[in-house]
Amino acid sequence: MTATDLPAKPNTNLYNAPFDVPVNASVNASVEASINNPSAGNSRLDDSFVVIDWHAPWLCHLNQLGYISHAITQLSGLKNEPAQTDIIENTPDIIAKVLNTALQQQADDLQQSLSQTKPALNNQAQTLRFVSQNALPAGEAYESFIGTTGNIPTRNNLHDLFNGSIWLTFPKTKALLNYYHMLEIEQQGIGASRGRVRDTITVFDENGAILVTAEPSIGEALVDFDWQKSLVEPREQWDKPKALNSASQAAVYIFGHALIEKLLQPRKALCAHSIVIYVTPDFFALSLSERISHLDQKVADCMEALLSQPDVTPRKLSPLPILGVPHFWAENAKPNFYDDSQVFRSGRRQK
Repeated sequence: MTATDLPAKPNTNLYNAPFDVPVNASVNASVEASINNPSAGNSRLDDSFVVIDWHAPWLCHLNQLGYISHAITQLSGLKNEPAQTDIIENTPDIIAKVLNTALQQQADDLQQSLSQTKPALNNQAQTLRFVSQNALPAGEAYESFIGTTGNIPTRNNLHDLFNGSIWLTFPKTKALLNYYHMLEIEQQGIGASRGRVRDTITVFDENGAILVTAEPSIGEALVDFDWQKSLVEPREQWDKPKALNSASQAAVYIFGHALIEKLLQPRKALCAHSIVIYVTPDFFALSLSERISHLDQKVADCMEALLSQPDVTPRKLSPLPILGVPHFWAENAKPNFYDDSQVFRSGRRQK
């Protein structure tokens, strides 16, 4: 990566600050406006929102984390106020409104227009917007609706909150995946089987992770299921999510929104499906927001190359026991954490 490859440094303010920074009056006003302008329909705000650990290392890379965490915490608190309960439970787009505020704030921070879809078939690029699940017409494919309207159907649950957070963080990659969904739907239609391309998209979209490394041996070892050479021996070369180090040579960023949801109850056996992105060492000298901005295009390019292969299958994605990522889980500081052969399997090294 040369200096000219590096992304422009975005304007930063409260919304890109750590999530424990106090939130100003305008943020509170936007949340209150969302709550006090309910839409028609019935949808219950999932009670499990209160279990989110916003300090978890695998959430640190999400754009607009400060605003989203505060808004969701405030909404969860209102669930305990009887006067607000009916409003919340009868507003099917509360989470959509939170995400739309974050989306607009992100565009303002970067002094850019809102993110768009990648046009497929005869469609124009559409500006992204989160809407209630009720906006999705009966019988229309979710991905086609996004591609033709830019509207992302969003339910009031954890799964869709994290899906929206990934749209905010990796908009180019998410748009690219939706583009390939649309192409496949046009060619194959909607049937009992999604086919290899859509299967691969779905596995990465729901359960994907991105290993970024400036040390090729780390990436190669991960692909070869060599956990010692990828995760254990080079531990000091791995970045700490809460204390970025410009001398680091490897980091993992979660892409799969279902994986984030699963990590609300961390289990050692949780396994991501990963891709490896190779960078030059100056990548790790970037701020986190700059890293993610640069990485979004790199991941989109990687996935386009992968999905264009005639023999693409989900097996092209490399398994990664996610709690084995250095600094993701306190217990993995002990080398014997990786001795569990039921989790850290030998895989393709046997072939």
